[in-house]
Amino acid sequence: MTKTNNNYGRFLLLWAGEFISSIGGGLTSFGLGLYIFQKTGSAADMALLTLLGFLPALLLRVPAGVLADRYDRRLLMMIGDGLSGLGVLFILICMLQGEAALWQIYLGTTVSSVFSALLEPSYTATITDLLTKEQYSKANGLVSMAGSSRYIFSPIIAGFILAVSDIKLILIIDIGTFFLTVVAAAVVRAGIKTSVKREPEPFFKSMKEGWAAVTAKKGLIVLVVVSSLICLFMGVFQVLGEPFVLSFADSKTLGIVETAAASGMLVTSILLGIRGIKKHFVRALWVGLAVSGVGMAMFAVFKNPVIICSFGFLFFAALPFANNSLDYLVRTNIPDELQGRAWGFLGFISQLGYVAAYSLSGITADVIGKATGKGVGAGSSITIIGAGICLVIVALFMSRIRKIRELENTEEPAPALAETA
Repeated sequence: MTKTNNNYGRFLLLWAGEFISSIGGGLTSFGLGLYIFQKTGSAADMALLTLLGFLPALLLRVPAGVLADRYDRRLLMMIGDGLSGLGVLFILICMLQGEAALWQIYLGTTVSSVFSALLEPSYTATITDLLTKEQYSKANGLVSMAGSSRYIFSPIIAGFILAVSDIKLILIIDIGTFFLTVVAAAVVRAGIKTSVKREPEPFFKSMKEGWAAVTAKKGLIVLVVVSSLICLFMGVFQVLGEPFVLSFADSKTLGIVETAAASGMLVTSILLGIRGIKKHFVRALWVGLAVSGVGMAMFAVFKNPVIICSFGFLFFAALPFANNSLDYLVRTNIPDELQGRAWGFLGFISQLGYVAAYSLSGITADVIGKATGKGVGAGSSITIIGAGICLVIVALFMSRIRKIRELENTEEPAPALAETA
């Protein structure tokens, strides 16, 4: 399709739908995490919820990326967003019949994650469909803002809802947001011409071409592998931040802390949405990650909510610079027609770090807490501090990798791959 400046309005509509969906998903994530922690008092049980909400989408990311290049990306977004609401609906029905068992919550979360796997590669590739290269950086700032809304707005909204009602109202609101995002995708789909192959390539051949696009430049695959380590350390913070705060504060304070901290991402995302990053993307990437690592480590040192909010704000404020730069370096080094399947592989590899974090961080915190005799709060604190220090080290190491720096010098995406037998 022809890219024009007029498509930016369509992107904004699509973005608004995902913004609302992110808030709804954040409400459910906050509410269910708190529900499980209050029932079990275990960081490992909370981590398992996070893992089950993430792993199916990760495992299906590569085939979903292939589908995004073979079929109508907007239609896939509508299907993924719409059907992912079934898992939340299942949990709501179980709670309406009484208290939901852990296995029911885990099952519903898994179902939702399976269908949401269709969404992300299609959404990411659709942005490339709609926008020109010059618009990528501004758009990425807004995308970061939408992603951060689950941390900025959802916790304080969920805290207010739980003060006057219960988690069932949160689930109902989340289900309602799915309809809004489906409508937004439908409107965008009606306004643009979809370009798909009349005779799609064999499925596994498409996957092979996506992998070849990722590995065509050594710097790209090195960047993705390093990103997996980054996701590992950030995943530790994502899982253990809540148990750490809940070890000395109530759910209302937790909601305020999460919102105040995550507002840092809102501030810098708005800035990037207006101005974008014009150059020095690699420098912005590693500096942003290093600053985030410092904020993460210091977040878990003190039990003062004001200090915690300050370092949490620092952590989140630096992330959009890193995310924006990472997205640009990848997007400008892959041909448009291979974006869907390539992003599927890129997401799968880089986010394996999250799988490790979600699988091990909760158990690690529980074990350290028992070994020190100070409980899950102390275990979470020690683990977060260690992860923050490691993130700073990896960021500094990344700044010295020549192959990554070479990605910034790419003027045009690599040419499309030739037909292979």
